[in-house]
Amino acid sequence: MAQVDYSRSNWLPHVILWIGLFITAFPLYVTFVASTLTPTEIAQTPMQMYPSLQGVDNYATAFSKGSAGTYLSPPAMTLLFNSLIVALVVTFGKIAVSLISAYAVVFFRFPGRMFFFWMIFITLMLPVEVRILPTYKVVTDLNLINSYAGLTLPLIASATATLLFRQFFMTIPDELVEAAKIDGAGPMRFFKDVVIPLSRTNIAAMFVILFIYGWNQYLWPLLITTSNSLDVIVVAIKKMIGTGAEPTDWHIVMATTILALIPPVLVIVAMQKSFVKGLTDTEK
Repeated sequence: MAQVDYSRSNWLPHVILWIGLFITAFPLYVTFVASTLTPTEIAQTPMQMYPSLQGVDNYATAFSKGSAGTYLSPPAMTLLFNSLIVALVVTFGKIAVSLISAYAVVFFRFPGRMFFFWMIFITLMLPVEVRILPTYKVVTDLNLINSYAGLTLPLIASATATLLFRQFFMTIPDELVEAAKIDGAGPMRFFKDVVIPLSRTNIAAMFVILFIYGWNQYLWPLLITTSNSLDVIVVAIKKMIGTGAEPTDWHIVMATTILALIPPVLVIVAMQKSFVKGLTDTEK
């Protein structure tokens, strides 16, 4: 029977890992416990550190009614729906635009091809704050304020995804391109039948990254919507926290926060293998 090596070099990484896990997970545990307590129990010092049966009512209220404090928030089901629309439209939009633009740059020869690619790439160097006002002006002129189009369309372009897809497309052998031409495959058929299947792990990895990016949007939805019914859940959680004399419904805020974590966690768990493979596998 093989003996287990308990040397320092063996257990030290595990200790560091557990410490890091505790630091990361403990605030989430406190949030979950607070979401199951009454406002009075949350206000106690110190707050109890074990869940209460009140949590069922808290989550039901948060999901179907929302907060009744200074900010009359929509129910969490509406907020989750808004966030899901934004995350999915932004994710699929970014992937589609990036795939097509990277495909054009790599497989087509036209004047200014690299100029346009570098113009796309340079946008990575522009801080978000620099682009906010011009983008807001365009959206306002198009009458897209307080609409799903205004929430999503300005976020669709992605220089990062375009760069990553371009780098992968450049690894596709020229022999495969020539073979497709000999078989009579046109540009769109080659794109649909060859490039897309080869890119599926990359697409899966980008889907996870971009979904979380879209789900966590805060600044742009805060600027572009004035109607509570179109608030995404990240913005709504911030608005639920009162700053005046009106008390904050902390139990509803915490329950809504936990509900906001569920969709991105489900996406990561469901696509974990494809995500890791898309980032590390060299044989597509």
